[in-house]
Amino acid sequence: MLVDELNQAHETIENSSNYESVVNAIEMEWIEQALHNTNKASIRRRRLPAQQAVWLVIWMGLQRNKSIKEVCSSLDLALQPQPENSWSRVAPSVLTDSRRRLDEAPLAALFKTAISAWEADALQLNSVLNLNVLAVDGTTFRCPDSKENAESFGFISKSYKPYPQLRLVGLMAAETRMMLGASFDACNVGEVTLAHRLLTDVPANSLTLFDRCYFSADLLINWQEAAVNSHWLTPIKRKLRYEVIEEYADNDMLIEMPISPQARKKNSELPARWQARLVLYKDPAGEIEGFITSLADPNQYPLEELLRIYWQRWEIEEGFGEIKQTQLQSEVTLRSRFPSGVKQELWGVLLAYNLVRLEMVQIAADADVKPTRVSFTAAINLIDTQLRWLALSPDGTLPAKLKQMREAVSHFILPDKRKDRTFPRSVLFVPSKYPFRYKR
Repeated sequence: MLVDELNQAHETIENSSNYESVVNAIEMEWIEQALHNTNKASIRRRRLPAQQAVWLVIWMGLQRNKSIKEVCSSLDLALQPQPENSWSRVAPSVLTDSRRRLDEAPLAALFKTAISAWEADALQLNSVLNLNVLAVDGTTFRCPDSKENAESFGFISKSYKPYPQLRLVGLMAAETRMMLGASFDACNVGEVTLAHRLLTDVPANSLTLFDRCYFSADLLINWQEAAVNSHWLTPIKRKLRYEVIEEYADNDMLIEMPISPQARKKNSELPARWQARLVLYKDPAGEIEGFITSLADPNQYPLEELLRIYWQRWEIEEGFGEIKQTQLQSEVTLRSRFPSGVKQELWGVLLAYNLVRLEMVQIAADADVKPTRVSFTAAINLIDTQLRWLALSPDGTLPAKLKQMREAVSHFILPDKRKDRTFPRSVLFVPSKYPFRYKR
């Protein structure tokens, strides 16, 4: 077996087959343009130039099992101090200083550039509604316990302050789970406020699914005007005040709702009343009785599909789970001890996550399945292997054996989801880290 492996490695070196890797999906021109636009390009020669620092932040988000210094050394990102054959590890102070100089702005600009280039892969039309289905939701990340982080991000609990926390609200494509936009701030900033910052990321011909906590006339009206043919859908609240304007069918109607004086005081351009379509379940089995939506045409957007489409919002919950549990390996605390580094690190995590999802979209196309049927764990392991080979390869080529592993798509496909659940899934169960003790 060892002889066969050595022979295959020898053939790989002689007949290297360089196939298109998703690792190369981020072009160097994007990085240079992001650095130029944010005035962060390196002027003098440094041990870790700005371009290399950007790659370091991205791979930090992908290789959580390594320290920052190990990521830099294993991928050979730092320049050698002397042209001779001497070799030395980069000092931690060099990494910290380069990341402080870089700041978060280039990573945020690079994220937007990459999403614009990958939009055709990220968005897939719903066959019934003929719209790109998106989802918005929020989550929190724990930051290292430093004085700077505590002052910038604050604490969720005023009485119990173990770690500062950062709040993130993301916009995700439901069909591919690729992150289209993100905004984050201190934990005392509300999710509706952060969702307002995503208005520039809304694509045309889309339907965005919101949770009930995002019910805000200001947000939803502006969301509908953010792009061409941009729509929204959200569950109704129990004490919703409305007046029926027109009944389309049973449990399907056009309604008019008042806008509170507090909301109009914050935004004077809001009207006194606004209209939306209300669809209700005939026999609500849980807390959700129905939805309101901007999809007002009952002929173009059928009632049955609107009652069914909302459950795709669970895809963003699954996406956050992939980021936190698989990509970050359940390490709930981020690495950076200064606020701009925390935000910079999160942009790197999201860029790395989208690279994995992009690979999954390509695998799903080869296997003729939905991207959500592809294993995130298998895809992230494949990209990690590609990174290691590219770092070791002098000419930047990947071996034929790795190409064969990528083409064996059956190893990446998950079984289809169960359709015979006894009870519908309503909340994600987070297992306790400690054993239970039951009283007799």
